[in-house]
Amino acid sequence: MTFMVPRDHAPQRIVSLQPSGTVILAALGKLDRLVACTKYCADVCPEVRDRKLTIVDDSWTANAAQITSALPDLVIAAVPYREKAVTEILKTGARFLGFAPKTLADIYTDIATISGVVGASDRGEAVIADMQREIENVKQQSAGKPRRRVFCEEWGKPLIASQPWVAELVYAAGGAIVGTPGAQTSPEAILCEDPDVLVAAWCGAGDRVPLEKILLDRGWMEMRAARQGQVYCIPDEFLNTPAPTLVRGLHALAAAIHPEGFPHVSGLRGVTNVPVHRR
Repeated sequence: MTFMVPRDHAPQRIVSLQPSGTVILAALGKLDRLVACTKYCADVCPEVRDRKLTIVDDSWTANAAQITSALPDLVIAAVPYREKAVTEILKTGARFLGFAPKTLADIYTDIATISGVVGASDRGEAVIADMQREIENVKQQSAGKPRRRVFCEEWGKPLIASQPWVAELVYAAGGAIVGTPGAQTSPEAILCEDPDVLVAAWCGAGDRVPLEKILLDRGWMEMRAARQGQVYCIPDEFLNTPAPTLVRGLHALAAAIHPEGFPHVSGLRGVTNVPVHRR
């Protein structure tokens, strides 16, 4: 049985402290309920740029006074949190939905939860079904292709592997993840793994990861991925936002892993010149 809040009890003034919450509201057709969001939300959800919204700090640095000024009846937040930030959110007295997804299944649950709370359960189920259908389509297209080994990172210093949901998308795109998803690792450990494909999607960096520099600084010039020219940057919002935008990340991953079988997509940037190590 699908949970759904009666329309007359559904929140009308929502503050989103994380881009994923904003994207999910947009997918549900409920952006009209959004009264405040973070400055990062527009990077993932351009529709909010045209709305006169209060800009507030995110889930990491939440400020009670900022949130309260928007007069919300619901606050949506997601990892990463800090204890102080959670305390600030709770001080507002508004209803609070906090999410900490790790897998695609968790993300589907979060979409279903938000859709139920805002009185749009049917639309939520449709959004989830669309994501699942697209992931399955790419999985079918990649079936039979060589399963190339992929290292995908969400941060550079320290070096942190992308989240488990990214590993699931890599598998659907015909790859096999290298390293432990979401865990800190070292350049030396990844060099020993010698992956076929490197993908950098740094949190907050958009599509500006300096690919040539990290290859040189980490001594990765002779890595298989570098020799084959399969070193890529995928925009942060495509892979690190646990929301329907992950479908765009999936298509970017497929083009990175199997460029011979999938078309190049907007936002995917490859290394242009593998640097030569100078002794």
